Amino acid sequence: MGTFTVGETKIRPGEYHRFENAGGISLVGARNGVVAGIIKSNWGPLNQVVAFSPSTTIKSVFGSGQTEQLITEMFKGGANTGYFIRVGTGGTAGSVTLKDSATESVNAVTITAKYVGARAFTVTIRDSLVNSSKRECIVYDGTSEFEKITFSKNPSGGEAAALVAAINADSKYFTAEKVSDGNGTLAAVAQRAFSAGTNPTVNNDAYSNALGVLEAYSFNVLCVDTEDTTVHALVQAFIDRTYAAGQYPMAVLSEQNTASNTVDVRMGHAAAFNDAKIIYVLNGGQTANGVTVEGYLNAARIGGIIAAVPANQSVTHYVVSGYAGLSEALTNTQIETALQKGCLVLSTNSSGQVWIEQGINTLITPSGDEDDGWKKIRRAKTRFELMQRIGDTVARLVGKVNNDTDGRSAVVSAGQNIINTMVAEGKLSAGTMDEDEDRPAQGDSAWFVIAVDDVDSIEKFYLTYRFRFAPGENEE
Repeated sequence: MGTFTVGETKIRPGEYHRFENAGGISLVGARNGVVAGIIKSNWGPLNQVVAFSPSTTIKSVFGSGQTEQLITEMFKGGANTGYFIRVGTGGTAGSVTLKDSATESVNAVTITAKYVGARAFTVTIRDSLVNSSKRECIVYDGTSEFEKITFSKNPSGGEAAALVAAINADSKYFTAEKVSDGNGTLAAVAQRAFSAGTNPTVNNDAYSNALGVLEAYSFNVLCVDTEDTTVHALVQAFIDRTYAAGQYPMAVLSEQNTASNTVDVRMGHAAAFNDAKIIYVLNGGQTANGVTVEGYLNAARIGGIIAAVPANQSVTHYVVSGYAGLSEALTNTQIETALQKGCLVLSTNSSGQVWIEQGINTLITPSGDEDDGWKKIRRAKTRFELMQRIGDTVARLVGKVNNDTDGRSAVVSAGQNIINTMVAEGKLSAGTMDEDEDRPAQGDSAWFVIAVDDVDSIEKFYLTYRFRFAPGENEE
């Protein structure tokens, strides 16, 4: 005779039906190991996000010799996916002009790099070693072949036109322009140097622009290639802005230890953030061959760790792979003071390994809406993950269910399933999702309350030892 909704009692006798999705909707999983970074480089697309995996060859994308090592450090920390931006404005591209074969008297073709920057290239023009009807244009980066383009030898339209057409059709990295036909044949050259390009200008505005490009991407942890405190302030503003827009990012920052930038000064910088989304690494490490890793590279290594470690684990006492010692050992008093200032401190364990003393962020004084749980990286990650997973899961129901008892029950069920899953994963101890009794649904709006208890790690063991001189001593 019709349908019924949950809790409804019909007046007329008869059969009423409703249906449920017994399988539930698909649940969104955790998003770990996703990082983002801003770097300077001498090559590559400018102010564009490039997706990386640990197997991506960094030099092929961004060249070398600038701050692209940040990418390596984040993947060393354990990141599995990265979004990276080359920062800067302006700059010029390198180029080389080839001449015809009449004693190299006439300019014939100009080859220009597609990206601005000072990366040094050379070019070789030679007959093909495998096809007598072809010639090869080979661009080298140092002694390594960077790109090879094959073109026709002595075609009717001349080799200049043939090379230009081949480069513009097939090259990933260069464009070409015909200057003249010359005598129709290009002179053979061996690793002729490009005229050097120039790197883009990098300033605060450039970093601000790069951060704006990253707004469209979701990631766990952001690092930047600078210790400039003004840029760090821009990063915090960006993280706050993206969080308010529905993302759940963190940023990991650090500075160099210098005569003027003492440990006490850096502690003050950390405390000034007072933000659960900003992690400040106070001191650095040293590799087995004595290389000091401080500042942005140190932040990148720790940032990769924080992004990769799942929310059911703490980074407290997490051993930092690749660090054989500390660049700056701290006293017990300094460590305790630093922890109270919201610093993530590196120390050593009884085996001499470098580890994270305690997994905390820079939040010192929680706001009225925050509790002390927000001070811990693990608990902040858990809370962000819960919001991300429930948000992404119920977003699939937007516009798909009615704002009635059944529709709201579907939303509650989806959210509760995420909570139950995270309980089973050891990230929550208990939790519920219900309709908000104080705000009844109306129109196209519905309100819900998610109440959970997240899980912390045991970080402090208090052991009481009771000794006696002999059995039976002091017994009644």
